Amino acid sequence: MLESTLEKIAEKIIAFDEASLTSLWEKYKIRMEKFDATKEWEKAVIIFFIINAVRVKNQIFNERILKKHGGDVVPEKPKKSKPYLKLIK
Repeated sequence: MLESTLEKIAEKIIAFDEASLTSLWEKYKIRMEKFDATKEWEKAVIIFFIINAVRVKNQIFNERILKKHGGDVVPEKPKKSKPYLKLIK
């Protein structure tokens, strides 16, 4: 029963559009970072990781399709951001 429930959830998630999910990524990242011991926080964490799972799944899928068709896989460039450093005197 658990396995069939998970498979049904996966089928629904696969049907979601990655762009729509990605637009929610920042919202759930912020919510997840603000810990409180509530069901809403737990749901936010799960949603955040579902969004990441779909993004990773699509990245792997696209890389494999390119390899299969003889294309070169171009690695995604990491985003440049300021390092999180504090000046301590």
